[in-house]
Amino acid sequence: MKRNNLSVVNKFAQSSPTVKQPKLGFYSSVNQTVLLDWGSLPHHVVLHIFQYLPLIDRARASSVCRRWNEVFHIPDLWRKFEFELNQPATSYFKSTHPDLIQQIIKKHAAHLQYVSFKVDSSTESAEAACDILSQLVNCSIQTLGLISTAKPSFMNMSKSHFVSALTVVFVNSKSISSIKMEDTPVDDPSLKILVANNSDTLRLLKMSSCPHVSSDGILCVADHCQGLRELALNYYMLSDELLLALSSETHVNLEHLRIDVVSENPGQIEFHSIKKQSWDALIKHSPGVNVVMYFFLYEEEFETFFKEETPVTHLYFGRSVSKAVLGRIGLNCPRLIELVLCANGLQTLDDELICIAKHCKNLTALGLSECEVSCSAFIEFVRLCGRRLTQLSIMEEVLIPDDDYSLDEIHTEVSKYLGRIWFPDVMPIW
Repeated sequence: MKRNNLSVVNKFAQSSPTVKQPKLGFYSSVNQTVLLDWGSLPHHVVLHIFQYLPLIDRARASSVCRRWNEVFHIPDLWRKFEFELNQPATSYFKSTHPDLIQQIIKKHAAHLQYVSFKVDSSTESAEAACDILSQLVNCSIQTLGLISTAKPSFMNMSKSHFVSALTVVFVNSKSISSIKMEDTPVDDPSLKILVANNSDTLRLLKMSSCPHVSSDGILCVADHCQGLRELALNYYMLSDELLLALSSETHVNLEHLRIDVVSENPGQIEFHSIKKQSWDALIKHSPGVNVVMYFFLYEEEFETFFKEETPVTHLYFGRSVSKAVLGRIGLNCPRLIELVLCANGLQTLDDELICIAKHCKNLTALGLSECEVSCSAFIEFVRLCGRRLTQLSIMEEVLIPDDDYSLDEIHTEVSKYLGRIWFPDVMPIW
């Protein structure tokens, strides 16, 4: 609506004695039309609206009037920004226009604090992200995220180009608190530069699938960044020394430790083990820490795990896991809160689930798919856990009818022990 429309309506209303002039506002009724001069909205209201708009729509809106253009250049609007970099030939997603990117770097780089890059599978997009990073020399970034929406495009580009661009940010920001980089060629020397310039501020580091980072590189971060509260890494980076460093008296309590367990080499069967004393030291220092483990292994690769007590709280299995391993989990994972099992063999998991229910007293969530459990055993599992099970996602084909219960009867029994209506799922929700 044009700004002068309101004055025309007001003038007409004043000249006609039979017309009662409405008050300005946001609402309308059957007998009263209320007009609003959008250009007179307070700055903070327009700013809040602009924060929900994509960049291209925000730029278009800024040309509506001078007041909106002023809001468009308020520093608060540019503290958080996501660069979307996609190639038309490889992605259907929209991409941030290059002209707008240059305008942001020229006029608003000093205001950027929370920055993320979302790139498609092309090397060109990854290189474009690094070109932008290389120009952020006058900003003070607090959070940085590098996300590949498809296959890891950052891994296909020049390692030296990536490291050089990252170094620019690490050296110039000096107040980074959060970094999320997965599937990137970041290396140990890069982490040393990060630590040298941001050791007092770093709180979160997610480094999954970064093959050029060693256990020594992560250990350097833990030794110097005493305020680190959240850490995500691959299992090959995990070491006894790292757990002990995170347990030192000068280190803050760790809140979240995520470990992705994947085979680093084709045919790899053996994995290094972590001593129980190292886990005990971590839990003594940070008793409330969530230890989350994602497994993408085959059955023969689990030999190392869960032979001793392991303080894992959340377990996710992306491939088949044997009955023996599940039995060890029941006996050696007393802190377990959530268990998601996506695949198993043709043998029922009755005894293993009941063992988990008896020994894992903190278990509140279970997800089962592509495995088999008898209806009677599942009901016994729910009875043992009771109402502490706040999330129970079980695919219908998992449940095998037996002499005691059919599929038509099971939801009634399970609902009774849960204290709420429950039905098996027809598709997974986790």
